[in-house]
Amino acid sequence: MATKDVIIRFDKVSFHYQQNKPLLEEVDFIVRRGTKITLMGQNGAGKSTIFKMITGEIRPEGGDIHISPSVSIATAKQVISPSDLHLSVRAFFEKCFDKKIYDIDPRIDKALAVVNLKVPDHDKKISEFSGGQQARLLLASALIQNPDVLLLDEPTNNLDKAGIEHLTEYLEEYKKTCVVISHDAEFLNAFTHGVLYLDVFKHKIEMYSGNYTDVVKDISARIERENRKNAQLEKEIQERKEKANFFAKKGGKMRDVAKKMKDKIEELEEEVVDVRAEDKTIRKFEIPSQPDLVGELIHISEYSIMKDHKVIKRKANISLGRNQHLLLLGPNGIGKSTLLEALATGKAKGATLVDGVRVGYYRQDFSTLDPNETVREALARVMAMPVEEHIRATAGQFLILGDLIRARIGTLSEGQKGLVAFAQLVLMKPGILFLDEPTNHINFRHIPVIATALSKYQGAMILVSHVPEFVKQVRIDEILNLDK
Repeated sequence: MATKDVIIRFDKVSFHYQQNKPLLEEVDFIVRRGTKITLMGQNGAGKSTIFKMITGEIRPEGGDIHISPSVSIATAKQVISPSDLHLSVRAFFEKCFDKKIYDIDPRIDKALAVVNLKVPDHDKKISEFSGGQQARLLLASALIQNPDVLLLDEPTNNLDKAGIEHLTEYLEEYKKTCVVISHDAEFLNAFTHGVLYLDVFKHKIEMYSGNYTDVVKDISARIERENRKNAQLEKEIQERKEKANFFAKKGGKMRDVAKKMKDKIEELEEEVVDVRAEDKTIRKFEIPSQPDLVGELIHISEYSIMKDHKVIKRKANISLGRNQHLLLLGPNGIGKSTLLEALATGKAKGATLVDGVRVGYYRQDFSTLDPNETVREALARVMAMPVEEHIRATAGQFLILGDLIRARIGTLSEGQKGLVAFAQLVLMKPGILFLDEPTNHINFRHIPVIATALSKYQGAMILVSHVPEFVKQVRIDEILNLDK
């Protein structure tokens, strides 16, 4: 392609989130008009920061960002602003435009069809929608603008299978530029032309052609080569050190030989490659269950769902004890998250929790985490008797290393918040787990480790997840389909 086809260009762009904590160091990359690109990298690497720079929400501390003149850009935020919750659906979408749109209603219906959400009443308030439905509204608010550059941050979060299929088809046919942050390999492989890989160790962007799976294989092969090279270098360094020490003890001219060998050792040590921090996976972990619990831990005799915008009550006879895992199924908007929250907080009519059971509740919006707390404070808070050594060891299992343990929750990426929430569950030792979309925002490398830990959990567990590949990896003993 010719240079004129470049629509976005980062030229030596640098940005520090905090002093001495670089996210980007002289980053260079281009995005060409009409291409569909995946932005890939470890949780906390700075992917969302790059999106904010493209939209102009934040400015780089060094370098330049060039956007082609008159280019329109739209992005779907992760959470609806509290100030927008009182708006009607129509007013919410009207805010997406700088001028009056006279055919706004058919445009709304078209955008909502892409995300597989039916809203016959455009006067309905945003606050009346479930968390998953609000996420679809946010995604549709970007699509309705039909921008020259579409930025999508984890767009398949909260989408069921049908929703993902609708969005995939839309993006396959989209003629303009699209940059997507996602860990859903099948989704990405359907439409992307290349990958921008944000290296959290070097704070650089590496450009790859090919689909998501191709790049993951390339990176895995590179890591294997680096580890193999390191092993060879370490062996040679150790052998030379032993010889250098031997010659140094001989004295005389042998000391000169030893000095030359030490100079060579320094050269070899400089060749040792730091295996990239973002390629690390969280260590295998276990969520200990609350001891001395016997018998029934939760009983559900009745529950409510949303069907055709009406509340419907249904009878049930579900009993969970230790080591019993229940999966909640159903389409978006039927009330899975609402039911899970009511069960976890003890407010569900027709459901009872046994007295004294410790509840571990993983919310998809991380609202159980206090954004003003440090990571250490958040972990210590869930322990009966906080032990510093235990806190730091558990944090390290989830790649919460160094100064990160003193960072405030509000400064973390969504993926890092998810890892903190899992670390809390490990330290809490709950008797029952309620998990609402626990793979949202989580790096693909961590998901098999999480699935194994949940499968081995010995307490009672109720899981909501829209990711079939993840559910297949988790031991499930019983299924409650709210749509049947």
